[in-house]
Amino acid sequence: MVWTPLHAKIHRTIRSRHLFERNQRLLVAVSGGQDSLCLIKLLLDLQSKWGWYLGIAHCDHRWRSDSQANANHVENLAKSWGISFYLETAIAQINSEAAARDWRYQALSAIAQANNYQYIVTGHTASDRAETLLYNLIRGTGADGLQALTWQRPLTTSIMLVRPLLEMTRTQTEQFCQEFRLPIWEDSTNQDLQYARNRIRQELLPYLRENFNPQVESALAQTAELLQAEVEYLEKAAQELREEAMGDEGVISSSSPSSPFVFPLRLNRRVLQKAPLALQRRVMRQVLQQILSDAPSFEHIEKLTALIIAPNRSQTDPFPGGAIAQVEGDWICLKM
Repeated sequence: MVWTPLHAKIHRTIRSRHLFERNQRLLVAVSGGQDSLCLIKLLLDLQSKWGWYLGIAHCDHRWRSDSQANANHVENLAKSWGISFYLETAIAQINSEAAARDWRYQALSAIAQANNYQYIVTGHTASDRAETLLYNLIRGTGADGLQALTWQRPLTTSIMLVRPLLEMTRTQTEQFCQEFRLPIWEDSTNQDLQYARNRIRQELLPYLRENFNPQVESALAQTAELLQAEVEYLEKAAQELREEAMGDEGVISSSSPSSPFVFPLRLNRRVLQKAPLALQRRVMRQVLQQILSDAPSFEHIEKLTALIIAPNRSQTDPFPGGAIAQVEGDWICLKM
């Protein structure tokens, strides 16, 4: 086996960030593109050092006329490497990138659960991290959206999603595939400029590289990395503040499976008034995440946060689902 600087880098990253344990079962998502082929090759080469059991999963969205040939290509690679192969093919039409992503993670989780894999591993790179930061920034987001691609996150109580390549750029994975002559399957949809992410990849990032910073992808990925640590800290601080503001109500369980709280839900304004605005907003977002079926918008968070210093008897208009927040003395009360 040829040991390259990328092998050494991924080995150190897995060990220093505690991404995997030894002798674990890893399900690797392989599309056939350069990033996922780079990932599976690296993991295969490191397998003897870590004792992993590797499997390959491929998700066929049926978006392209060659999608079945693409799946066969990945299956043949798995067979040549002596790795278990799992294929999931979409039955219903998938009409958006977001829907495709949700279906993909559901499919991968089902495969992992059925076959006792502890980890699902994807080939997201620093370039993907930079694109996600720009995509969310353009749409409007806070720090949470800017750091959205994290090293790992739980998909279920027993399955962890891991992204070991977040310090590597797409240029590096391409060079690696060329060096080892890995047979990349070119996905024609990656060139389709009707998708916003493709326009960022094909038009915006090249412009930024040429006119502002040749290393813009790495710079943006580093920004996301810094934001990730700060978001984790702020979320923990906000949770502690929310529990203090709710008092005993913070541990009350509801009979409703969709909400852990009982209505009316009360927050102490005096406790919240002592906190910085950033934490106040995070507390309100955490509360709204528990009572709304969809993610709370900036407007939802702002109108609830405004009640922290609003006059007595002030109230909001109804949130989606019908809940209303009202000031009652020192308390903000959310009622259905």
